[in-house]
Amino acid sequence: MLKINPQIVVKEISNFLKEYAIKANGFVLGLSGGIDSTVTAYLCAKVINPNNVLALIMPDPEVTPKNDVEDAINVAKTLSFQYRIIDISKILNAFSLSIPDFSNKALVAVGNLRARIRMCLLYYYANLMNRIVVGTGDKSEILIGYFTKYGDGGVDILPLGDLYKTQVRMLGKYLGVPGEILKKPSSPRLWKDQLAEEELGLSYDIIDPILYYLIDLKLNEIEISRKLNLPIEVILKVKRMIDRSRHKRELPPIAKLPPEAFEYEK
Repeated sequence: MLKINPQIVVKEISNFLKEYAIKANGFVLGLSGGIDSTVTAYLCAKVINPNNVLALIMPDPEVTPKNDVEDAINVAKTLSFQYRIIDISKILNAFSLSIPDFSNKALVAVGNLRARIRMCLLYYYANLMNRIVVGTGDKSEILIGYFTKYGDGGVDILPLGDLYKTQVRMLGKYLGVPGEILKKPSSPRLWKDQLAEEELGLSYDIIDPILYYLIDLKLNEIEISRKLNLPIEVILKVKRMIDRSRHKRELPPIAKLPPEAFEYEK
C-alpha cells in the first residue's frame, strides 16, 4: 500500500535540497544515530560537498545509549561530514540550577527541554556559519504531533516531510543505510528507555496506513476500519493525535483587530 519508487523519491528530494543549498553556505543537521536523521544525512551527501555539512551529535549520557552515539559518528565519517559531539547534560544542568521549580521527575517538561537545547545548538551553528538547519522529521511524526514544538520541530526545511516512517525505512534500505540503524526502534531519546511506539501505543505499521487513508485519501473512520480490519477505536485514536497536535503545525493565532481600533492618518 505504501510502497515507494525510491529513484523518483531520491531525485525529487535531491532537487529540493539543491534548491536550498544554493541559498546558503551549507547545511547543519542533528545526527542521532536513528533512521530519520541517517536517511536525511545520506540524502544531503548526494547534493552538496561534505565539507559544507556540519552534523551535530548531541547526546545526554543520562538518556542516550552509547550505541546511538557510535552509530551517529560512523554515519558522519562514512559521509565525510564535519561533526561535533556536544554533551547537552551540562547545558541541561545549567537550566536545572536556574529554574526554581525544576524537577527531573517531570519527564515531558525535561524531555522537551532537551529537544529545545538541541534546536538552540543547531541554530547557533547555522547562524555562525550562515547555513540552514535541515530537519529530520517524517510525515508520520508531523501529522500525529510526535515532535517537540520549537524543539526538533524548529527547523528550516523538512526533506522527509512527505514520507511516512515506514517509507523512510524503505528509502534507507535503498540508500544503503546500515542494517543496525534500519532495524533500530524509533526514539527521540528525551528520557531514559523512551521508545516511540511504546509511548504512542501503536506501531508505525498500523499508524501509517491509517494516516494514509485519513489524510491522503480522506476516507472516513468507518471505511478505514473496514479496509484495515482494525477496531474503529484505533482509527479514532490516531485521528485524535492529529487533532490535538494541530497547533504544532500552525503559526500561533493572531488576535485580529477591527479598523476602528486604529487611528491611522489618511
